[in-house]
Amino acid sequence: MTSMTSRFEGNHLLTALASAVASLLEPDLEWVELQAGDLLHQAGAEVRHVYFPVTGTISLVSSLEDGSSSEVAVVGNEGMVGVCAFMGDTSALCDAVVQRPGHAFRMGTQALLHHTRRSPELMQQLLAYTQALFTHMAQSSACNRHHALDQQLCRWLLQHLDRQDNTDMLATQERIASLLGVRREGVTSGALKLQKAGLIEYHRGHIHILDRDGLEARSCECYGVVRRAYDKLSFAHMESHAMARNATAPLVVKRSLQSA
Repeated sequence: MTSMTSRFEGNHLLTALASAVASLLEPDLEWVELQAGDLLHQAGAEVRHVYFPVTGTISLVSSLEDGSSSEVAVVGNEGMVGVCAFMGDTSALCDAVVQRPGHAFRMGTQALLHHTRRSPELMQQLLAYTQALFTHMAQSSACNRHHALDQQLCRWLLQHLDRQDNTDMLATQERIASLLGVRREGVTSGALKLQKAGLIEYHRGHIHILDRDGLEARSCECYGVVRRAYDKLSFAHMESHAMARNATAPLVVKRSLQSA
């Protein structure tokens, strides 16, 4: 029989839940398509739905009154969009814009609140993910302020690459400049440097990653800090399931001895 969590395969936050918890969530989850450019929620507005991406990626963008903006984090199949929904204030902290089209599970905010009150395990998983997300946001802010543009560009490419299953990206220089909060000319110069170094191919909004290891070597430490925060989260999930399996082992041995 197919397990309940296997139905959510593709989103790591959902599949990390025990089957009993996942079965409670299932009636309130719907499968939705995400189109590039879709605004899932806007800063200051009430978050009516949360999203658990499976194949799409969403940029969390902070915007200023003068129209400038920058990406503070990117969310893929490792997590959830709309964490403020269960943290006491359902007003969005920033814009959530679909960067890469795909699919996601969607749940109403009130349903999520209901389930977090019923399930301490769900709340704990969401809080652990939120801690990793806040690390991501804080490190992005520091990176945008202190590191060279080509380093920022490498970090941005790697973080988006981590959240997809191939090495091709669709993003114009204007879009990347907007997400990094820099001038388009800077992105053009940075992309040319990476192309000359044999790390990427770039042509009319199409980016093909040639050398991932080279991008990591050229990136600043911020990529590694954020990656380790999410890796730690994944390890904690695996460790939790391993402990649960080990806890049942003595019972299996006991039954074997009795049958003998």
